[in-house]
Amino acid sequence: MRDNATEVTAAGIARLAGVGRAAVSNWRRRHADFPKPVGGTETSPAFALAEVEIWLRRQGKLAEVPLRERVWQQVAGHPSGPVAALVHAGCVLLLVHDRPTVWLDVGAGSDERLAAMLPGALEQVLAPRFGPTAGTGRGRAAGAPDAAAPPRSPAAPAAPAAPAVRTPAGPELLPSAPLLRGVVELAAELGARQTFEFLLARHLDANPRQYTLTPAELARLMADLAGPARTALDPACGTGALLAAVAPDPRRDGGRELYAQDAAPDLAALTALRLALHAPAARVRAAAGDSLRADAHPGLRADAVLCHPPFNEREWGHDELAYDPRWEYGFPARTESELAWVQHALARLADGGTAVVLMPPAAASRRSGRRIRADLLRRGALRAVVALPPGAAPPHSIPLHLWVLRRPGKPSAQPELLLVDTGRFAADGRGGPDWRGVRDAVLDAWHAFDGPGRLDELPGLARSVPVIDLLDDDVDLAPPRHLPPVSATDGAETLTAVRERLDATLRLAGDLAPTPAGPAGAPAPRPPTTVGELARGGALSLRTGGTGGHARLPVLTDQDVAAGTGPTGSLPESDEEAVVTAPGDVVLPVLGGGSVARVVDETTAGAVLGRNLVLLRPDPTLLDPWFLAGFLRGTANNRRASSYASTATRLDVRRLQLPRLPLDEQRRYGARFAALDEFERALRGAARLGEQLVRGMYDGLTNGTVPPG
Repeated sequence: MRDNATEVTAAGIARLAGVGRAAVSNWRRRHADFPKPVGGTETSPAFALAEVEIWLRRQGKLAEVPLRERVWQQVAGHPSGPVAALVHAGCVLLLVHDRPTVWLDVGAGSDERLAAMLPGALEQVLAPRFGPTAGTGRGRAAGAPDAAAPPRSPAAPAAPAAPAVRTPAGPELLPSAPLLRGVVELAAELGARQTFEFLLARHLDANPRQYTLTPAELARLMADLAGPARTALDPACGTGALLAAVAPDPRRDGGRELYAQDAAPDLAALTALRLALHAPAARVRAAAGDSLRADAHPGLRADAVLCHPPFNEREWGHDELAYDPRWEYGFPARTESELAWVQHALARLADGGTAVVLMPPAAASRRSGRRIRADLLRRGALRAVVALPPGAAPPHSIPLHLWVLRRPGKPSAQPELLLVDTGRFAADGRGGPDWRGVRDAVLDAWHAFDGPGRLDELPGLARSVPVIDLLDDDVDLAPPRHLPPVSATDGAETLTAVRERLDATLRLAGDLAPTPAGPAGAPAPRPPTTVGELARGGALSLRTGGTGGHARLPVLTDQDVAAGTGPTGSLPESDEEAVVTAPGDVVLPVLGGGSVARVVDETTAGAVLGRNLVLLRPDPTLLDPWFLAGFLRGTANNRRASSYASTATRLDVRRLQLPRLPLDEQRRYGARFAALDEFERALRGAARLGEQLVRGMYDGLTNGTVPPG
């Protein structure tokens, strides 16, 4: 079977050809032989990928489809949907990883032969990894809705949960045959795990509103707070980021055991495959279903439980779970679903095990949950509450909390609770928080507290509070309300230093402000060229940001470029070849519609290029980087090169124009653009310092560290 079944949208065609969507619309109108739609809707038609490739090559608009793009388009246009395609791809990648010689035999011959032989080969790999299925090709497919069933009584024994990944039948696999061959070819280039991570990341990027993701830096922090573990559980696993971050316990014999569950069957299946590829030696047990209503691991006692639960759920099972034995610390109110997840996590811990749960800040102070919070404190189950900076995880406008819990062993005579507030590490602009600062502050405080059970005050950052002092009418555990302010001396010295830096920055901005120019005459005609033409002629090279990073390198994000800051991002570690920035590169975001272009300097050189960024590396003997960046920032230039969807604007970098000028004339323009960039940076610095000074003055006057005189 050929890949005619794979469909591609106009946006996909634009990515294949490296043009904007408007160009694809023009081709459809101007060329009678352009492929006809085979699916989709009238406003968003879909075309057969194979027919599109043939037409593009015939028109000279496509030399060869990159393998990654071809495979991704086959995933995105799969007849059964991208999730089914990802599950089939993950199953075959496991087969290639575990038994490569079996694939060589199965993959030989026709698509029909492959589809007939593949289920038996997959069963030999999937059953040992995930447990035996009810039967090859039978049962509910990953992604299908759960059948309606009455809630299980807490006293009734739980039936063994079916694995999240079942062996697909031959008829299901037949439409996937071209995709699976491409996936195996891509795995030979990238590796099995890296191939799955690439495809999963592309799917998540293409559907940002469908998933609530846990950022990689936050997942690592939560895993480090829990510590190394032989057995770990995530009862609301999402895409598996938390369990993938758990470190094995070198002190205990035996392989790792990773348990996962999610109410969405497709997420449970994707998590199982991701973990199996991420930790080949681990025993993975993943199941679909609501962990509160239908716990798939009722007998588990794990070393670590990590959880990013759904927030503000009213229909979490309040009515049918009133007598559930998990409510050891009190029956949660209907509005306290997060406290139900906290107690579920504690119920699945071994004695001395640690749970880390991401919580909305309201859960620390709502009156409806004060009795449960009080009992968690009295019995020593709640060990720490960490207030994260805004932007740490969705919803990004709220400073979420981390609750660190431990299955109580011997009660302490005078228990204390660790409170940490990392709000000082919030980003000044659009970028995420200072994760290095957050990580160091939280882990240093936790490790210093965990042994002795108390911590000396770190003003404005952390302290341990005796539990008896928190057991009032409110049992309010919000860290900022219990942390001491900075001393008066420290506050005055800090504000004085900020004021001095602001004065210096304002003087610099005044010196750098452009001087008024005299009246300009008519501009001389300058023949234009485009970035695409310069790339084809060798005057510059063009690279796009990837989906994998490097453990030792920071990541430059599109938000960093827009805000003019250093690299603050991270990407999943991957063997994929990363694009590393160098001085003189020009970096542009391709989403958002802003006129932004940044020349890489020493502060951003050596960072990995993040997603939604394009890097231009000019030949310095032909192009001045400041001249290039300056003309690419022109508003009219960006409008001409942008395509518009209903919710987003995308920049086609190859269509951006700049004049053909000799190198000496380029450098004259470049010097002026560099001066404007320095002026812009000074203005940004003054704005940040001004906001810091105003905020500090308000805080100092209200908390008494700054006198009104």
